[in-house]
Amino acid sequence: MTGTITVSPGTHVPGADPTAIVLRRAGMASFMGTFVEWFDYASYGFLATVIAVVFFPATDPRSALMATYAVFALSFIVRPIGGIIWGHFGDRIGRQKTLSLSIFIMSVSTFAIALLPTYQTVGLWAVGLLLATRLVQGFAASGEYAGAASFLSEYAPDNKRGILTCLVPAGEAAGLLAASLCVALLHGLLSQEQMQAWGWRLPFLLALPLGYVGFYIRRKLDETPHFRALEDAQHVPQTPVIELLTKHRREVLIAFGGTLLNAVGFYLVLSYMPTYLATELGISETAAFIGSTVSLAVYLGSIFLMGALSDRLGRRKVLMACSVLFAILTVPMFALLSGAVFSGIASTGFLVILGVWSLFGAILSMNGGTLPTFLCELFPTRVRFSGFALSFNAANALFGGTAPLIATWLIGATGSKQAPAWFLVAAALVTLGAIALSTAGRAGSALKDE
Repeated sequence: MTGTITVSPGTHVPGADPTAIVLRRAGMASFMGTFVEWFDYASYGFLATVIAVVFFPATDPRSALMATYAVFALSFIVRPIGGIIWGHFGDRIGRQKTLSLSIFIMSVSTFAIALLPTYQTVGLWAVGLLLATRLVQGFAASGEYAGAASFLSEYAPDNKRGILTCLVPAGEAAGLLAASLCVALLHGLLSQEQMQAWGWRLPFLLALPLGYVGFYIRRKLDETPHFRALEDAQHVPQTPVIELLTKHRREVLIAFGGTLLNAVGFYLVLSYMPTYLATELGISETAAFIGSTVSLAVYLGSIFLMGALSDRLGRRKVLMACSVLFAILTVPMFALLSGAVFSGIASTGFLVILGVWSLFGAILSMNGGTLPTFLCELFPTRVRFSGFALSFNAANALFGGTAPLIATWLIGATGSKQAPAWFLVAAALVTLGAIALSTAGRAGSALKDE
């Protein structure tokens, strides 16, 4: 079953290729929407040390940080549930309507964080309100990545699906990068007292205007050709999740295992690492966020290269190569980080940290730039949104959102600064096994319509 791509009714651009116009619009909407959602979501992680003081002042620094990350992790509990709900509506009423709603909910809940009272003002109520807003954020985020990837992959031609679908992880990385730059700027311009008093609220205030832009762009889009073809043939499933779990259980398990490295690696390398370097290895917060910015820039710049590579070699080969590299190099790279900090030569040590962190970002881009296309090709159109959302969000709920908490606990329990490395190695080995069992993701793969 195939669908034709057309521009919106009434739209006419003389001398232009309608397919190219629609692809550009779909790409811009997917990138911008994902950027907005992940700027909102990442701001919490990058402000973890400040939020720990504002909302958990009565505990020691490590316990406060663990409590902050526990709230971060708890917000992921709703993500599998959200994945089922968003997947149901995405496969029933379409990708476009579902994505417009998800960005609206994310923006409002993030803006609400900026208005929260602190522990000093209302005590434990502040913690409860923080958790409530984070739960709503987690629910909204559970529909974003899977929906945007499904939406864009269903517009992209087979031979360019990898590089075009890369706009979704690129938007995610750009959102993280913007959040990192914003927080680094705040740390550089404001004193610690100003950050704790009001500075931490500023990134969350941006959620409303940014969210409106993303919502507006998405509301102007047409539905994807694959979903329209499904509607025209009256093949839209009544209960997509039930169909998914009865007919596609093997694909769900492969997708879950295949997502594990992405979940752990993303949150350890791109979200937790600034806090790890500042709190565990003792470098300044400003230096940590400079390093984070460089690593994110490398990750973002490499994503499109990996997407193009996956179009030539297939998603499967690129994902397996990434898993092997993480399994072999993670422990030595963490050792280099520790050695660089305690080398006694500040400038040389920081350059080593930047090099190691950038290498982490480049290797992770092999997974980040390839996984969304692989997951889209794993499931048929009827249950694509549901299959992607359920497996991706379950892996992130169990092992991604908890990664900073687990890493902090592992260091405290073992006394080893390198303990998080072994967690990342284990995730890489599981993903390697899952991808090896799959027959999807080979070069030239087309989307399944049935």
